[in-house]
Amino acid sequence: MSEQQANNPLHGVTLEQIVKFLVESYGWDELGQRIDIRCFNNDPSVKSSLKFLRKTPWARKQVEDLYLAMKQCESD
Repeated sequence: MSEQQANNPLHGVTLEQIVKFLVESYGWDELGQRIDIRCFNNDPSVKSSLKFLRKTPWARKQVEDLYLAMKQCESD
């Protein structure tokens, strides 16, 4: 394993796993309030969210950052 991947907290975690974890933790309503993007607020689904997030780097970063913050809180 490369040094870079060993230090990457998202290594081995898929975007789908991240979205499902956040939806289970917050629900679509609260997730849409925390990250105000249409795919979370208007007729949300995992499939539509993944499609949008894969094409939109700034939104994906917000989702990944929220996931990492939650995981950090769990480990504290």
